[in-house]
Amino acid sequence: MENTASPAASRRNYKYYDLIMAAFVTVLLCSGVIGVQKVSKIGSFEFGTAILFFPLSYLFGDILTEVYGYKRSRRVIWAGFGALIFAAFMSWAVVNMPAAPGWKGQQAYEMIFGSTPRIVFASLIAFWAGEFANSFVMAKMKVKTEGRNLWMRTIGSTIVGEGVDSLIFYPLAFYNSSIMPNDIVFVVMATNYTMKVCWEAIVTPFTYIIVNFLKRVEHEDYYDRDTDFNPFTLET
Repeated sequence: MENTASPAASRRNYKYYDLIMAAFVTVLLCSGVIGVQKVSKIGSFEFGTAILFFPLSYLFGDILTEVYGYKRSRRVIWAGFGALIFAAFMSWAVVNMPAAPGWKGQQAYEMIFGSTPRIVFASLIAFWAGEFANSFVMAKMKVKTEGRNLWMRTIGSTIVGEGVDSLIFYPLAFYNSSIMPNDIVFVVMATNYTMKVCWEAIVTPFTYIIVNFLKRVEHEDYYDRDTDFNPFTLET
């Protein structure tokens, strides 16, 4: 059931939209708080564990834009952005609260949750720009292809969105820093970017299953033909 921008469509209540939003924000916070600090090694390959889970946010972003349209996806991106800001503030506040004399976990707490302001700022800007780029490309490609070749849209939008995210995050967070040599920054950026795009390709069959299910039960297949793509509004 194709739908385009209309007042009636904007006021519709959807059965699963809120659940997808909650899943998006949950993945975003968990990958940013739990997985971001740990580096794992399998064989000779080292990688940040967050890249195993963070691409799920792009999966949910693709699903939201494909089924419900850019405007509703835009609201979810802002919800995720707000959640990240609160998580960053809470981490800063909790780390800097004076520890009780008998509590021995302050050093470990600082190591896990005490990200530098530079990394937090880079993460926020990269997420915001990458997710909006992903959703914009997804919506435009759907109209251009008349809804055909979903795999092309999901992978194509991820190539752009993750590319924007990576190009912003790694230089802003690590270039000319004491954390990582400059030559390693771009190696890590390229490696992680490639892994994220490959991850999107691998889960494409699951994307088809979820999208087809949602379109059927929600009676929605939104086309952003007359959409205002301004990211700085929450209008639906």
